[in-house]
Amino acid sequence: MLNKIASTTHEAVYQVSDAESGLEGFIALHSTRLGPAAGGLRMREYASAQAALEDVLNLSRGMTYKNAAAGLPLGGGKAVIIGNPHSDKTPRLLRAMGRAVEALEGRYWTAEDMGMSPEDMAELAHETRFVAGLDSGSHASGDPSPVTAEGVFNAMKVGAEHRFGSADLAGKRVAVQGLGHVGWHLCRMLHGAGASLIVADMDAARVAGTVKEFGASLAEPGDIHRVEADIFAPCAIGGILNAQSIPELRAKLICGAANNQLSSASDADAIAAREILYLPDYVANGGGIINVAAEILKIEDRDPWVAEKLETLRQTMARILSKARAERAIPAHLADRTVDELILREAV
Repeated sequence: MLNKIASTTHEAVYQVSDAESGLEGFIALHSTRLGPAAGGLRMREYASAQAALEDVLNLSRGMTYKNAAAGLPLGGGKAVIIGNPHSDKTPRLLRAMGRAVEALEGRYWTAEDMGMSPEDMAELAHETRFVAGLDSGSHASGDPSPVTAEGVFNAMKVGAEHRFGSADLAGKRVAVQGLGHVGWHLCRMLHGAGASLIVADMDAARVAGTVKEFGASLAEPGDIHRVEADIFAPCAIGGILNAQSIPELRAKLICGAANNQLSSASDADAIAAREILYLPDYVANGGGIINVAAEILKIEDRDPWVAEKLETLRQTMARILSKARAERAIPAHLADRTVDELILREAV
């Protein structure tokens, strides 16, 4: 079921397969220096197995940085299942993945991500102890999406204060790409704050519902990044900020929930050259893993613990932006250096 793949960048990478259920996927453990690797399980269609492998490698590295930035005693890991979550997902397939996670004996904790739900995590839990994001149980954390959205919303206000001189989002035009659970909750918060929304998603019904509920304007998924807006919020798949899209950006601030928004590290330089403020994604979107971590760590009084961690994350973003301004540094690069130093210090 688990076939280890050689890697020079990760502690361990496994190809996961089960002929009986049709399971094909990967689990990647980037680092366990701060604790067991933790990161969600996503299911989506990939162009190839190589594309899925590249995704899980990038996502697991991002989880190392996300968990460290959030001040959690967890390392970084991720898992992917290759397939259409609407037509290929079965209880048998999920339980097979659960057995693969269990075989790692706690070195990796999984939770829900794109294409997954708390109900799916319950299926995995039949086969493994190392799953979070459950709807029931003594420390169940449920759907992390609202907490992820809250963290992004908090970060956006910090970014707005630096870019526009005020944390008040009332009247700001925000282009939201992706209306999954996190994107929808972010739209709800932005609407409540008085922001004007422009939205896009591949699901036409989801777009229609968001437009109706929040009075949002509509953009095509391929055009949302180039609409005129104060803030661009990528909340779909990664790699949206790249050599093709960056010259087309018309927002002044970028803050969203998507993982790995930069196609490459050099894209942060290209964004800065256009005088656009990009908030490091793994700091902005750390709320979800904080919510899940309360379950993994068996925190008894979870609500104040999660609230405290969210506030610490907000302060971390504020410090990164202030230091970057003072040093005339690019926030994404400064964030990487800051987390690298923290990992080295805490792992000693």
